[in-house]
Amino acid sequence: MDTNSDNFYNIPDHLLIEIFVRVPIPDWVQISCVCKQWASIFRAECLWQFAIARSWPSAVLRKRWPGPIPGGLAKRRYMALYASEHVITLDGEVDELVGHAYLFLKEQLELSNMPPPSSILHGTLIDQFIACGRSRDNAYELASQIWLTVLNNLEENEHTFALLKRLALEGNFFLPYPYSRSDKVLWRVFEKLFTDFRDCFTRVDYYDALSYAKTRFQPIPSTWLGH
Repeated sequence: MDTNSDNFYNIPDHLLIEIFVRVPIPDWVQISCVCKQWASIFRAECLWQFAIARSWPSAVLRKRWPGPIPGGLAKRRYMALYASEHVITLDGEVDELVGHAYLFLKEQLELSNMPPPSSILHGTLIDQFIACGRSRDNAYELASQIWLTVLNNLEENEHTFALLKRLALEGNFFLPYPYSRSDKVLWRVFEKLFTDFRDCFTRVDYYDALSYAKTRFQPIPSTWLGH
């Protein structure tokens, strides 16, 4: 290693943080793997607090709210703010609470081999928004939007196929508004199954799913037909 490289690795942490937050976010994982010092910077709170202050100055103060979905530390807050601005469509608004709700639902569906029923997950989102002062209508719309965003960003793999089948065939719980499942969300579940994952079905499973879809939606799109 030459002298210039040695000098670069001897830069103080606070200056490295100033540099790192100006690097495109997709490169952060690679940067954190360069050496132990840099990895420790990305594990610590300081970098994420500085990144929040730089990108969202109004969100510097950590917000506390009631409800089942916690706010988390600086890295979690950064992920929530980033999701709110870049992943979920909120007409240009950045809403940290919406970002945390998105991360919660995404992790429940992606990381768990047996996630809770959709009615429980949906109810958790509704309870969180209502606990934070949102109206029932706004809570319902936000929860539905988060569901659609998560579904649209699921990877195409065996886990997702099994998850979508489970969501599609869950019993129709007669829950009061706003705890009832959104038809828009269920429609998207069937749409992904019958378009993105059609070749994964056995013939029997395909007709079982199609039969249930017909009990919920009429007419059935022609793109859903044929196995």
